[in-house]
Amino acid sequence: MKANLSERKEAWSTIFMFLLIVTVLSSLFHYAIVNLYPSRIYIGGLMWCPAIAAIITLKLKGRSISSLHWNWGNWKYIRLSYLIPVLYVSITYLLIWLFALGGLPTVEVILEWAKELKLMGIGTLTPTVAVIIAVLLLGTIGVIRAMATTLGEEIGWRGFFIYELKKVLSFTGVSIFSGIIWASWHWPLIVYYGKNVALELTTFFIIIISMSFIMTYYTFKSKSLWPAVIFHAVSNVYIQKIFPPLTVKVEGTEHWLGENGIAFAIVTAVFGIYYWYKGVKEKV
Repeated sequence: MKANLSERKEAWSTIFMFLLIVTVLSSLFHYAIVNLYPSRIYIGGLMWCPAIAAIITLKLKGRSISSLHWNWGNWKYIRLSYLIPVLYVSITYLLIWLFALGGLPTVEVILEWAKELKLMGIGTLTPTVAVIIAVLLLGTIGVIRAMATTLGEEIGWRGFFIYELKKVLSFTGVSIFSGIIWASWHWPLIVYYGKNVALELTTFFIIIISMSFIMTYYTFKSKSLWPAVIFHAVSNVYIQKIFPPLTVKVEGTEHWLGENGIAFAIVTAVFGIYYWYKGVKEKV
C-alpha cells in the first residue's frame, strides 16, 4: 500500500510539474498572440509548448525522452485515426446542409479553387475535378503540414500527459481531466479570436473533451502517440480548410458553423459518448 501511495504521489508531482511548465511557456506565446503582430505566426510556437514542457519534465525527473511512445503502432489505429475525424466532420456538414444552416457550394466558390490550382500549374479544370483535386491535396499534403504543429501538442498531451494521468485515474477520469486541461490551454485564443465568446467557449469545451475520449482511446490501444498526431491534424484540416470554404453562410446561423459551432459540438459529443462507452467496456 505504501509503495502504491508513493507511486501515486510521484505521478501527481510529475503531473503538476508538467502543467506548471506548460503554463509558463504557453503564457509567453499567448501574450505574443494577443499583443504582437502578426499574431498568427506565434501559434506554431504555442503548439510546441506541451512537447517542450514534457521533455523538460522528463529531464527534471531523470527519465528518458524515449519513454514518449514514439513507436508507430498498429496500422489499424493509424487508419482509424484518419477516418474518424473525416467521418465526424463530414456528418457535421451534411447536417448543416440538410437543415439549411449553410448552403451547398456555389460554382463561384469552386471556381476559386480551380483558379488556385491553375496558378499551381495544374491547368484548367472543371469545378468537379477542381474540388476532388483540392480535397485530395488538402487531405494529404495539407495533413502532413498540419502534423508539424500537432506533433508538438501531442508529444505533450498524448505522448506524456495522459500516461501520467493513467497512473492515478481511470479511462474516464483521464479523458475528462486531460480534455479540460487541453481545452483550458486554448481559452486565450477563443477570447482573442472569438465573436460570441461565451457560446464558443462552451461549444469548444464540449468538442475538445469529446475528442479527448476518442484520442485517449486510440492512444492507449495503439501504445503510440502517432494516431493522436494524425487524428488532430486531420480534424483541423477538414474542419478548418476543406468544409468551410465549400459552405455558403446563411445569415443568422453563423454560430452553428465551423470548428466552434454548435453542430460540430453535437456531433463530436455523440462520438465522444460512444468512445467513452467503448473504452470503459474494453477496460482500456
